[in-house]
Amino acid sequence: MYLTKNEKKMLDGEEGYAVKKSMEILVALGNIYGADRLVEIGSVQVAGVSYHNLGDAGLEFLNELAKDGKVKVLTTLNPAGMDLEDWRNLGIDPEFARKQNLVIEAFSKMGILISCTCTPYLIGNLPRYGEHIAWSESSAVTFANSVIGAKTNREGGPSALAAAFVGKTPCYGLHLDENRVPDTHVEVKADLSKFSDWGALGYCIGKTVQNKIPYITGIDVVSLDELKSFCASVVTFGSKPLFYMKDITPTSEKHQPPKEKITIEDNDIKKAYEAINDDTEDVDFVCIGCPHASIKEIAKIADLLKGRKIVAGTELWVATSRPMKQLADKRGYTEVIEKAGGKFACDTCMAVAPLKGRFRTVATTSAKGCYYSRHNLMMTKMGSLEECIEAGVTGKWR
Repeated sequence: MYLTKNEKKMLDGEEGYAVKKSMEILVALGNIYGADRLVEIGSVQVAGVSYHNLGDAGLEFLNELAKDGKVKVLTTLNPAGMDLEDWRNLGIDPEFARKQNLVIEAFSKMGILISCTCTPYLIGNLPRYGEHIAWSESSAVTFANSVIGAKTNREGGPSALAAAFVGKTPCYGLHLDENRVPDTHVEVKADLSKFSDWGALGYCIGKTVQNKIPYITGIDVVSLDELKSFCASVVTFGSKPLFYMKDITPTSEKHQPPKEKITIEDNDIKKAYEAINDDTEDVDFVCIGCPHASIKEIAKIADLLKGRKIVAGTELWVATSRPMKQLADKRGYTEVIEKAGGKFACDTCMAVAPLKGRFRTVATTSAKGCYYSRHNLMMTKMGSLEECIEAGVTGKWR
């Protein structure tokens, strides 16, 4: 891989340990994947923030980098393992909280914005069309590539952090136009009538196309929140972090539907629900916000909870970014949700919080949330926001 004089100096350690280590990571990646050079990036989004995933070894690695490492581009963080302010109310162990705060302290020393959200595009880290970036979180990577039209691979935590210290990333994979061509035509004939259907659709397409780039037809209208949900699901269950929806997503008009074709019908959506939903009626945990809830979703939750109460023995969490929570405070949504017994889980989410053994069954609108909840040994129920709130106030899945 070709390196400029300045890049060679960084690799030789002239800008300190963190930059040298970062260049070693980036050069190794570039050589493995056949990149011919590094490309400048506009922003970074770093995953691997939860102490639940990092452990002491990860914390030690971050502390070493934080001694002299400073990021060179706008860099935001994925969710942490807890709400950084209200962790006690969410039942987080004090020792876990202490370690998580040490992780956050290390990232802060590096000059990273302590955003702790999987939806950085909703809180200010919004790349422009065609811009090279280095993002980690799979749903955000898919959203950036597909909905915004930026260019990023699905980075690991260390490679994203390395890119932040250098301000560049190896030019391979989805940074190259020739690798962004769709190779499977997906015609959607299913009726997508409720929000969770988009997670089910992502399940169907991801499972079927398996590491390919789908070109999707048959969808006329889709909201940002529905795209957000679909992005999370389609990449979790199999496809590359890029898709095209005809006449909806950027550059879809430049491509023709590939010859290889699959069709998604109502029965496929039904089978997705059957695969995701476990055979249980009792619900003791309702979690909305995977990816993090937007202000529109929070507003709807508040509307559905007016004059109602979460039943004893069941918890309702609204996982969102802190800026969204601050908007909810100003609009009065927080007061309504908390009066009903719901809790906000800022800075964290159901995929990275230490939830194993705490709950038996989760109800959510998110297919991705169900996927990770099963890793936490929970039974899962996916449905509309109305169905989830009903489960919260009754403790039953109807």
